Amino acid sequence: MRRVNGTALILAALVATFGALAFPIWSYADRSGTGQANLNAGTVATQWGPLSAADRDLVVKVRLAGLWEIPAGQQAMERAPTQAIRDAGDHLVVGHTDLDQRVRSVAAKLGVELPNQPNPQQQGWLDELTAASGKDYERKFANLLRDSHGKVFAAIAQVRHTTRNTLVRELATDANQTVLDHITMLENTGDVDFDAIADEAAGTATASPTGPPPPNGQVPSAPAPAVPSGSPDATSRPSAAPTDEPGRSINTDRPAPTS
Repeated sequence: MRRVNGTALILAALVATFGALAFPIWSYADRSGTGQANLNAGTVATQWGPLSAADRDLVVKVRLAGLWEIPAGQQAMERAPTQAIRDAGDHLVVGHTDLDQRVRSVAAKLGVELPNQPNPQQQGWLDELTAASGKDYERKFANLLRDSHGKVFAAIAQVRHTTRNTLVRELATDANQTVLDHITMLENTGDVDFDAIADEAAGTATASPTGPPPPNGQVPSAPAPAVPSGSPDATSRPSAAPTDEPGRSINTDRPAPTS
């Protein structure tokens, strides 16, 4: 009897051990609520690759951007007292007219429904601009649009990094180029409040800042140049170069979208 009890204890211990080892596998494989499960739940198949909820959200955001930034840019071209603001408005109109053509083509192919009006927040921004005048108008125009472009820039980069859909990837590439151009033109106005942008970002940050220690007043040793070894036959050129005028310009020339 003692031998039988001992065998039963051993068997029970083995079962318990197996259960403990198997539990992590059961608990994390195909479990609803995880990132992978959420991705799969919001994804549909298309001939251009899987289309996720984040992909569809970007498509809608590109459309929404044009619905308020085209009238904002047109208003700047008509009302702004400075050439820099008018130039930024010109880029908004041209860039988002082009992007709207592209996003409507992509949405039609993917079956994504697009809005036809700016969202309430965007309409509020347009109302703010309409009510402003003079230098107040210039500051509002530069900062409202620079802030919104900076936030969507990060969203575009994330989708460009993670999407498995070729149409969305192309749209994200085009949008990235256009948004960078608009950010550049808005910064060229000299009216962007970078302190306010940094303060807002710091207010939403959850992690402690990282990086090298602050300067101690001494000149650091000069780092060695990062250059290729040997003599590779490299023929490409940097994509963005300084201009003769203040600020920088972004080359947004690209083929027209296919229908």
